[in-house]
Amino acid sequence: MEEKSFKKYIILWLSQSVSGLGSSMTGFALVLWAYGQSHSAMPVSLMSFCNYVPYVLLSLFAGDFIDRHKKKTIMLVSDSIAAAGSLAVLAFQFAGCLEVWNICAINAVVGITNAFQQPASAVATGRLVPNEMISNVGGMNSFSNNLIVVFSPMLAAFLFAAGGLPLILLIDLASFVFAFCVLLFFITIPEQAQDKTHSSPFAGIAEGFEFLKKEKGIFYIMFTIALINFCSRLTYENILSPMILLRSSGDSIVLGTVNACMGVGGIAGGIIVSVKKESRHKAVAIYVSAALSFLFGDLMMAVGKNVFWCSAGAVAASLPIPFIMANQNTILYRKIPAAMQGRVFAVRNAIQYSTIPAGIILGGWLADYVFEPFMSSGNRLVGMLEIIVGDSAGSGMAAMFLCTGICGFTVSLVSCFNQEIRKLN
Repeated sequence: MEEKSFKKYIILWLSQSVSGLGSSMTGFALVLWAYGQSHSAMPVSLMSFCNYVPYVLLSLFAGDFIDRHKKKTIMLVSDSIAAAGSLAVLAFQFAGCLEVWNICAINAVVGITNAFQQPASAVATGRLVPNEMISNVGGMNSFSNNLIVVFSPMLAAFLFAAGGLPLILLIDLASFVFAFCVLLFFITIPEQAQDKTHSSPFAGIAEGFEFLKKEKGIFYIMFTIALINFCSRLTYENILSPMILLRSSGDSIVLGTVNACMGVGGIAGGIIVSVKKESRHKAVAIYVSAALSFLFGDLMMAVGKNVFWCSAGAVAASLPIPFIMANQNTILYRKIPAAMQGRVFAVRNAIQYSTIPAGIILGGWLADYVFEPFMSSGNRLVGMLEIIVGDSAGSGMAAMFLCTGICGFTVSLVSCFNQEIRKLN
């Protein structure tokens, strides 16, 4: 029975990966399009910001709904609404009236659907995969996600040059149809009867937090990862693309190469996690991995003045990430009762991702209005920083990577010594 369920998960994993490739190409193409309109980091930040804010807010209320309804139905409806967003972008593009605010509004709707889709998918994984294989599944997901990171920029850059944004959007919609049909006709997700129904979404939120009050170690993991996410979102998901484009005179091939190398590192990490034995010190492994990612990844991004060093930094930053994800998921699936996983996963998402919108919008503002102008100010400190990050366009953003590398490394290292977290080993 377990083997049959895992085979179903493999089918689901492959089909969702195909759909993820289409979505990732669209995301990369929209970054190129938005940056081409203003040559500023702020529009890219706003697009991500509008996606994450509704996602975080709705995540708190989604958990109880997910636990009480069919996971398959939630995934199908959520994916359909997200696909409608891509269709709307395509319609605006054909009408010749696509603007950044259109994309921001559509991203907000997609963020709402993700608040339901991602926890439902996480619960479905727990229903399909045997407990002893959860850690391996984390590696598989990292492998597929980062394989997408490798190929989507190259494919998107080629297709963007060949047929523009509409061609990429059409491919995205075709990949959605494929994944939708696979989930609808070939995947059965076991459902577990609920002990009771909840009078309101707030009751589900309360139960999720009540569980975390008893499991303080899990709560501290969520809180500290929220801090780590804040540090990383100040730069990677936010200003990395504008910085690379500035330092390479707008060369999208260089940007694609760096993004691809980030995927290569993630693939390598995912393969290692998939085949290696489960760590005996799972909680510590989370923070050692995060510390290494900041120490080597961010600092190499800061000092990297060419595509080689930025690519090396991308590999160093992404290789440890699968170890963070796999070890956290293993702890959660084994500590959270199956009947309330939706509530706790939704609360987890709300806590861990609550800092991302602030990091995204603050990072864009700091890049455009603080660090870049400061590096052109002639201040005495600027001369010292230029020795490390250089004096070309984008050096202000490179200085931000220097700051996040130090801060992220410190937060990760300090978290290793929290007693409640260490108990989870």
